[in-house]
Amino acid sequence: MENKGTRNLYMIPYALWIILFVIAPIFLVLYYSFFDIEGNFSLVNYKNFFTPVYLQMTLSSFWYAFLITAISLLVAYPTAYLLTRTKHKQLWLLLIIVPSWINLLLKAYAFIGIFGAYGAANNFLEWVGIGSRQLLFTDFSFVFVSVYIFIPFMILPIFNALDNLNPSLLYAAKDLGASGWTTFRRVIFPLTIDGVKSGIQVVFIPALSLFMLTRLIAGNRVITLGTAIEQHFLVTQDWGMGSTIAVFLILIMFLFMGLTGFRKRGA
Repeated sequence: MENKGTRNLYMIPYALWIILFVIAPIFLVLYYSFFDIEGNFSLVNYKNFFTPVYLQMTLSSFWYAFLITAISLLVAYPTAYLLTRTKHKQLWLLLIIVPSWINLLLKAYAFIGIFGAYGAANNFLEWVGIGSRQLLFTDFSFVFVSVYIFIPFMILPIFNALDNLNPSLLYAAKDLGASGWTTFRRVIFPLTIDGVKSGIQVVFIPALSLFMLTRLIAGNRVITLGTAIEQHFLVTQDWGMGSTIAVFLILIMFLFMGLTGFRKRGA
């Protein structure tokens, strides 16, 4: 009984944190979504969200989030697999994670210099004979920088899943005559799918609401739900419409987490 009381006491700070910084902001956003730009109670914001402009913006956000997540996964899985086979894997993993500690704004400005007209990327293209190209403010630069920023978060859960894989299962597959591809398809990937799902969640959800990179790297050529929320809150001062978009974004995030959630067999 005493242990239960102590445990409940320790839960108080956690509960206060969840109420103040998770539940309260969500309810506040939901509350503002029912008011128009003039402060009148209305459902016009929800009606406007289902117009072609915002639906197209939603599809665009999904497309770029999918592209960023897919490329990150294609690069991260073999990278994580190779890391588990290296001698100093923890050191290499640390070197991959360290860039994620740098401020996002600093990394964005660094890539502005790299992809600029006189940056390192164009200097390299001129050196190989291709010539200078418009790299900054393009879809390519936006996706490239986004993948660079998110890829450590995709590598880490996949690396942990691969690193915890029982080697005897791989030896058993080899003894039974399974090829390398068959072993990966029937043994390695199914047993590490939890790490893949975690990585997809960690990358796809924040990629869905990007807004800083759309301005600095894409030059507003890429418009996402995150960009629209920023515009409504900081430029047009239409907090109601911005909150409505945020509500749908939250619902989409919860739905995606439910779809990519997993339950181990026997659980």
